[in-house]
Amino acid sequence: MKHCINCCIHLLPNDLHRQCFRCRGPSHNNQKCPVCKGENKNHLYTDSKQMKLLAVLEVRTDHSESWNGFFCLKKGKLCSLIFGLIIMTLVMASYVLTGAKHGLLLIPSPFHYGAFTSNPSLMDNESLSDMKDHYQSSKINISYVKDYPSIKLIIDTITSKIEFITRQRPDLEELRKQEPHMFSVIPNKFLPNSKNPCWYEEYRGNTTTDPYTTNSYALYSKRFRTIFDYLRKVFWNHLYHYKDKHYRLRCLPHFYIIGQPKCGTTDLYDRLRLHPDVRFSAIKEPHWWTRKRFGIIRLRDGFHDRYPVEDYLDLFDLAAHQIQGVLQSEAAKEHSKTNNIIIGEASASTMWDNNAWIFFYDNSTEGEPPFLIQDFIHAFQPNAKLIIMLRDPVERLYSDYLYFASANKSAEDFHEKVAESLQLFENCMLDYSLRACVYNNTLNNAMPVRLQVGLYVVYLLDWLTVFDKDQILVLRLEDHASNVKYTMHMVFQFLDLGPLSEKQEALITKSPASNTRRPEDRSLGPMLPTTKAILRDFYRPFNTKLAQVLFDDAFLWKRT
Repeated sequence: MKHCINCCIHLLPNDLHRQCFRCRGPSHNNQKCPVCKGENKNHLYTDSKQMKLLAVLEVRTDHSESWNGFFCLKKGKLCSLIFGLIIMTLVMASYVLTGAKHGLLLIPSPFHYGAFTSNPSLMDNESLSDMKDHYQSSKINISYVKDYPSIKLIIDTITSKIEFITRQRPDLEELRKQEPHMFSVIPNKFLPNSKNPCWYEEYRGNTTTDPYTTNSYALYSKRFRTIFDYLRKVFWNHLYHYKDKHYRLRCLPHFYIIGQPKCGTTDLYDRLRLHPDVRFSAIKEPHWWTRKRFGIIRLRDGFHDRYPVEDYLDLFDLAAHQIQGVLQSEAAKEHSKTNNIIIGEASASTMWDNNAWIFFYDNSTEGEPPFLIQDFIHAFQPNAKLIIMLRDPVERLYSDYLYFASANKSAEDFHEKVAESLQLFENCMLDYSLRACVYNNTLNNAMPVRLQVGLYVVYLLDWLTVFDKDQILVLRLEDHASNVKYTMHMVFQFLDLGPLSEKQEALITKSPASNTRRPEDRSLGPMLPTTKAILRDFYRPFNTKLAQVLFDDAFLWKRT
């Protein structure tokens, strides 16, 4: 094996390494070479042989780790190495891109997050200060901040299209044509000696007849079968016998907690049912007026058989039995005692959910429903009392998202869903009225988050077209959370309930809050400041109108 000590490269047996002028093959003579002549040489003697020190240091052994071996790798191995590097590069690029988008990077990019900065002219000082107070130490994705100007244009378009137009009430005869069976079951007048609306209905079955055999609530939900099993056992004992006929006491609710979802209605329900004069339906939220009477269990699952009004009335049989006990007591008969027990119903969809109208009613009103839930409730119960619990619509929407979203929940995902929902709402507002968009079934199902539920004033104004203002009590969750005793006293007074003992009042007001946010949802933290600013802008004109209607600036939610 020959070596070029000047170039440190192995020479193959037949290679003269002619590119180096210092090497001329086996005949090369340093003494005769004009380049090599005269160079100082250091020699090393090994095994009695003289060797150049430089040669000893520079000569490489002939094995696979030599430079020549590196350049002579087989082409297959070299291709495999290059292919592997390409695959690794693509995987890393995919990780960086997707991780950056969804916030999954283990080490965040210094360009991906930063303190919230935005053009102050694009939002009012109040929104900005609110965000600084609430998110002093938080950081947000800059890309979401950049969304603000474009989404602000969408909100401005929506705001420019807002018109609060009073709807026309339908005639009673028109309502009868739509629901003839309901009007045949519920009478025009109720028992005069009962504070709660009740009446006697003839029962034509016998002792072996099961009155709840066809009840849809019992058929479709296992949770309620235990209740109906009990009702079957005591049913015959609570019939009123008169002239060889049997009568059962039927009742409707005296008051309704009609909304809104994620606004504290469950907590209000749990406290109110502790009052000795208050009873509720067998289940908290029957959703009969809004969904079940149309055959809707879950709208995404399509339609089932419609729940008749009798199935709804069955839910109040437990309370009706107690009211009947009061009415038939000896003291009541002798002194004409009036029953003071009242029944409540707490479906939080009653105020806003009219999604089914498009499938059952005439669609010739430019997208607006010709009949609403309140039209029918008022037709049967013109003296009904309504309780509404509201909260800051911005916070309500985030709570709603955390509660109903099934997977991949995050502040970033919420922001994207809000942006998409606003775009869909804007598209509707360009072609239809505000009321048509709010009650638009297709739009409401398409929006990833339920923006429309927070448009409180739109629904309230429609309820005020059929009910008097003194029949509706509107509360704020923020007030209820800070002073439960005060809000419960307001409710007691509104429902004209009797006084409570100190022990009873303490039981009602000092009970722990119900239906609070789940621990796993709390761990996700608050929404992004930009999302909050966007939603504040969207809901602002609606909150302003609501405060005007209720003569209360607290419903502006400026400090939340």
